[in-house]
Amino acid sequence: MSALKRKPVITFSGPHGTGKTTYARAVAQEFNLKHLSIGGLFRQVAEKRGLTLLELTRLAEEDGSIDRFIDDEARKEAEKGGVVIDGQLSAWMAGENALLKIYLTAPLPVRVKRIAERDGVSLEEAEKATVERERAEKERYLRLYGIDVDDLSVYDLIVDTDLMPLEEMTATLKNIVRSVLES
Repeated sequence: MSALKRKPVITFSGPHGTGKTTYARAVAQEFNLKHLSIGGLFRQVAEKRGLTLLELTRLAEEDGSIDRFIDDEARKEAEKGGVVIDGQLSAWMAGENALLKIYLTAPLPVRVKRIAERDGVSLEEAEKATVERERAEKERYLRLYGIDVDDLSVYDLIVDTDLMPLEEMTATLKNIVRSVLES
């Protein structure tokens, strides 16, 4: 049975500002798969509660139900299949359901610049919020799930998204996914 008939699950993980959502969306569109952005879900929860991402991150440190709700959504979608999931823990949440687990990385200054442009904030604000969010999330994921986000052994592929322009990186990732789906 081909991978496409098995409803593949592909995950994109990595720190904030590496392009997880951008590349996951492009891959999902290319292969006619659903796209689930964990960061997008987190933003929706923040918006519904009238909080910033940093405020919700701080609240999530005290209230584990926020992460559990979001992570349960990722697990459900992975069990259904036919989805590209992006988020820091997406590889772990998809588990054995994932056909391909991709980890994206980029230098902090590059990530901060991308985040500042995306969110319309200063570089200083973006860096402060990003460093604090990542520190808090790292501690929280270790405490809640026993997951060390710096342990990259769960991934099939690790890619520095700063190596080439967006269009080339998108094409490269699509080609890799195509090869895996066709194998």
